[in-house]
Amino acid sequence: MSWGTELWDQFDSLDKHTQWGIDFLERYAKFVKERIEIEQNYAKQLRNLVKKYCPKRSSKDEEPRFTSCIAFFNILNELNDYAGQREVVAEEMAHRVYGELMRYAHDLKTERKMHLQEGRKAQQYLDMCWKQMDNSKKKFERECKEAEKAQQSYERLDNDTNATKADVEKAKQQLNLRTHMADENKNEYAAQLQNFNGEQHKHFYVVIPQIYKQLQEMDERRTIKLSECYRGFADSERKVIPIISKCLEGMILAAKSVDERRDSQMVVDSFKSGFEPPGDFPFEDYSQHIYRTISDGTISASKQEGSKMDTKSTVGKAKGKLWLFGKKPKGPALEDFSHLPPEQRRKKLQQRIDELNRGLQKESDQKEALNKMKDVYEKNPQMGDPGSLQPKLAETMNNIDRLRMEIHKNEAWLSEVEGKTGGRGDRRHSSDINHLVTQGRESPEGSYTDDANQEVRGPPQQHGHHSEFDDEFEDDDPLPAIGHCKAIYPFDGHNEGTLAMKEGEVLYIIEEDKGDGWTRARRQNGEEGYVPTTYIDVTLEKNSKGS
Repeated sequence: MSWGTELWDQFDSLDKHTQWGIDFLERYAKFVKERIEIEQNYAKQLRNLVKKYCPKRSSKDEEPRFTSCIAFFNILNELNDYAGQREVVAEEMAHRVYGELMRYAHDLKTERKMHLQEGRKAQQYLDMCWKQMDNSKKKFERECKEAEKAQQSYERLDNDTNATKADVEKAKQQLNLRTHMADENKNEYAAQLQNFNGEQHKHFYVVIPQIYKQLQEMDERRTIKLSECYRGFADSERKVIPIISKCLEGMILAAKSVDERRDSQMVVDSFKSGFEPPGDFPFEDYSQHIYRTISDGTISASKQEGSKMDTKSTVGKAKGKLWLFGKKPKGPALEDFSHLPPEQRRKKLQQRIDELNRGLQKESDQKEALNKMKDVYEKNPQMGDPGSLQPKLAETMNNIDRLRMEIHKNEAWLSEVEGKTGGRGDRRHSSDINHLVTQGRESPEGSYTDDANQEVRGPPQQHGHHSEFDDEFEDDDPLPAIGHCKAIYPFDGHNEGTLAMKEGEVLYIIEEDKGDGWTRARRQNGEEGYVPTTYIDVTLEKNSKGS
């Protein structure tokens, strides 16, 4: 079945059909484009939905990590991955289907235009051959008629007795001329007719079948391309089905991970106050004055007075804890979290200490990096100036000192909550046990570690918290000076327990560094405090000024 043999006379119909095929191809490409936009919008809306319900990372107060919350967040992550797969579908369709269709449609239009132009040229050439044959035919017909007229004129003059011989001879010559021209036109007409018949046979049996065959192949390729695009349209989504199935399985696993018992335990851990439930209210006997006698009036009165006093004391204590069963009056949030119940206060302090330790580790790493860079600059001056690192190094040291003091202060509060204030009270007022080692080495802020290189050091806290032992040491005599020092760098001394100093200032040393990085010093006016050992040049003397 070939268009060239079956549709030899349907050039215009094939022109319309091939144009319809290209239009249909472009319409399907438009459909794919709209589907791509739907997938992209769907993925975008899913991502916006996930972003809307995901927890804010900048929030300081993190939500309780209940299993139901964690499961929901996992579902959001899986949904975000699902949205990514919808984007993959859109990209695959855009590249494999829509882009391919648009390129093929452009090539198809160019090829169709070329074949139709060839067909029109062949038809125009055949029409030209027909016109030449028709003109020669008409000319031959016209000459034949003129020759017939000349023959009739010659016969009439030849039969006319009155006609002269010259007229007859002239008519005979005209007849011969017309007869000769008619013969020439006859030969030309025969040649043109033969040429036209040959061209017509070639046109309808060779040229047109070849052009129509090419049009047929082009249209069949268009149909095959549509079939491939239909398959690619489906394959674009079928490829991501396994990943989408994994996303859905992840959602199911997240749902199965919800543990109500664990959530209940987390509620207890989150809101447990650490207080004991209030005791029973004592019975208040108001009938004692009815039965008392005069003889035991004094004794009864004293008992009653004592009872009333105890009752008030007990009731007062009980009333102090009644807020456990209602709403506790909200006061301003204190730095040491003393407005919170013991258990909650311990958790908050521990959380803050962990954050400060992380910050201290970061600053320590930066200090180590700066020192290494400084060593490199000192060995290779062409790489940089070692003095340019000094301001940054001093800033890092200040940050480390500040973090150490904060850690010490918070660990003192934590120790208070845990009932370990006795040892710290002694350590704050005794130079002999100021650096007491407990469970390894103890830094001034109360953190413990077995590794001397990893201990967290900071100035001892002088007035952050007073224990019950503070009163025993309030009247101690000032310590004698054991040397003097000169400040190499300025120190602000804003934190409690520290002593501010200016560059070049001379101070008395009353307690040397015990390995925690701090030296206890005193001014001439008697003001005492701790200063960083690395900021001073120490000179110890046997006969130094006393306090």
